[in-house]
Amino acid sequence: MIKVGIYGATGYTGYELVKILLGHPQVELAFMTSETYQGQALSEVFPCGIEKRLVASGDADPSSVEAIFTCLPHTTAMELIAKVYRTGLKVIDLSADFRFTSPADYQRWYDVEHLAPELLGKSAYGLCELFRDEIKACDIVGNPGCYPTGTLLALAPAVRAGLLALDEVIVDAKTGISGAGRKSDLTTQFVEVNENLIPYKIGRVHRHVGEMEGILTRLAGREVKVVFTPQLAPLSRGILFTIYISAAVKPGKDTRETAEEIRSIYEKAYRSEPFVRVLERGKPAQLGYVERSNACVIGVHEAAHTSFTVITAAIDNLIKGGAGQAVQNFNILFGLDETTGLAASSPRI
Repeated sequence: MIKVGIYGATGYTGYELVKILLGHPQVELAFMTSETYQGQALSEVFPCGIEKRLVASGDADPSSVEAIFTCLPHTTAMELIAKVYRTGLKVIDLSADFRFTSPADYQRWYDVEHLAPELLGKSAYGLCELFRDEIKACDIVGNPGCYPTGTLLALAPAVRAGLLALDEVIVDAKTGISGAGRKSDLTTQFVEVNENLIPYKIGRVHRHVGEMEGILTRLAGREVKVVFTPQLAPLSRGILFTIYISAAVKPGKDTRETAEEIRSIYEKAYRSEPFVRVLERGKPAQLGYVERSNACVIGVHEAAHTSFTVITAAIDNLIKGGAGQAVQNFNILFGLDETTGLAASSPRI
C-alpha cells in the first residue's frame, strides 16, 4: 500500500479526492488536513459516512507518506510544498503553483512572486493524455485547471496536426458553481445564479488563459492566443465547452479539412485513451455524459460555408478537472494502471 496525505481536504475538490482515495486499492490515507475543521470528523463537515478525523497541517507528518496531494489556494500550496518536499516524495498539487515552468509567467498571471522557483525544474504539467512521459519522470505534478483541461483536450489534436488557419481560437465555457469553491460569495449564491447565466472575465483576462496559451503555444510551435468567455451556469458541477477554430487550407489545395476529416484525426489521437471519448458524427458533448466521472467527451461539428469547425467538449470540473485527474497523475507517478481507483469513471454513453 502507498501511504498518502491530503492537505486541504474540505473544499469541494478535496472532498472528492478523499472519496476516490478511500476506494483506491493501492492507497492508505494517512492524514487529511483542514485548518477550519481540525479535530472534526469529515462526516461533521459533509453529509457522508467518513469518520476519519481532520488535523491541522502543522500536525500532519509528511515524512510518514510517499505522496501528498495539496488542495490549497495558490501561494499557500507552494509555501507548504517548499517546506515539506524531500527527494523521492511525490507531490500532486491541485493549485496553480506548478502549472508554469517559468516563474515570470506565473507572476504575470497570478501577480505574485513564485516562492519555490527551484522546484519548478522537478515538476511537470499534469495533463496525462498529453504529457504522460514527463509526468513519469518528475516528482511534482501541477494538476491542470478545470478550464484548461477541457480546452486543451478539445484542441490538442487539431493544434498538433497543424490544422489552425489562425493562431487564435475562441473558447466559450459554461461551468457549474462548484468551480468557484466552497467559500461564501454573493455572486455564487443560489438566488444570484438560479435561472441566470453570468459571463465573467471575458477576453484574455481569466488566469487560466495563461495556462491554456502556454500549452497550446508549446504544442503548435508558435504563439496561439485564446479568446475566452467563462460563464457561471445554474449547475452544481460540470463544464460544457464550445470552441471555434478556423481550419487551415490543405497544402497545395484550395480546400480545408472537413469536420469529418478533423474528427478522424481526433479519433486516432485518443483511440487508446481510457478517459477521452470522441463522439459519433454530429453528436454534441453533454454534461450528462461525464457527471461524476473522470471522462472527457468531444464532438466535432461542421459550420457549413464557413472556415470554421466547432468543437464541443464536456468534463466534470471536480473529477477530470480536479480530483480524478490528480489520481490519474498519482497512478502514473507510481507505475499503476491509470484507471486504478477510477475504473468506473468512463464516459456514460
